[in-house]
Amino acid sequence: MAELRGQVRYRFRADEHDVHVVVEGEASWVKQQVSELGLTGVGWTMPLASEMRPTNTSGIEMPVYDEGELDSESSSIPQKPKDMGPAPDPSRIPVVRRPIGQLNLGKELDLLGLEAPVRPDPIELMEALEEMEPPRPVQGAMSVDPMAEAWLRELLSLVVREYGITALKTEDIEEIASKRLGDREGTKLEVWLESLFTAGKLVKVHGGDATGWGPSPRWLSGKFS
Repeated sequence: MAELRGQVRYRFRADEHDVHVVVEGEASWVKQQVSELGLTGVGWTMPLASEMRPTNTSGIEMPVYDEGELDSESSSIPQKPKDMGPAPDPSRIPVVRRPIGQLNLGKELDLLGLEAPVRPDPIELMEALEEMEPPRPVQGAMSVDPMAEAWLRELLSLVVREYGITALKTEDIEEIASKRLGDREGTKLEVWLESLFTAGKLVKVHGGDATGWGPSPRWLSGKFS
């Protein structure tokens, strides 16, 4: 077996005598310490790292360096690799210019085969809730009004999954489902929504002159306790 070189670790353990020896360092020095400890022939030695050399598979001739050049801390490769590919050609990069504000998002989405989200009509949402069976009250000690919370979750679930909208304004929630939310309106409704936001059940979306409320994923899936 070839003699180890470089950084190595020697380890010897004898549980019956509660002996555990570990020696790390350059191979010749570790070998000397093991000999002085009288442990030659027992334990095992393993390399800590192996020297890595670059492998050129590109077929392009690369300069050869001798051992001294590679091991010297002050040495540096005098030239860059020759196989870095062709130089960039700016003329091949397409340039698209348009006046600020003239990007037609709807058209661009159509070109990508995507449909822009359509904000649902409050009347449609009211009718959808009318057709639903009453949901089961929300379970958990953190719920102040389990039935109202269950209806709110049904409403936001419908908005997210059927219309791709992530939040509804406070005014829209009041118009669509106030009666199902314990007749909460105005400030009373906003305070209740804020409490659900504080509990991590809703997310708050600030936009312009209105505040929107959306469901957190865990609460929407019914896994929030």
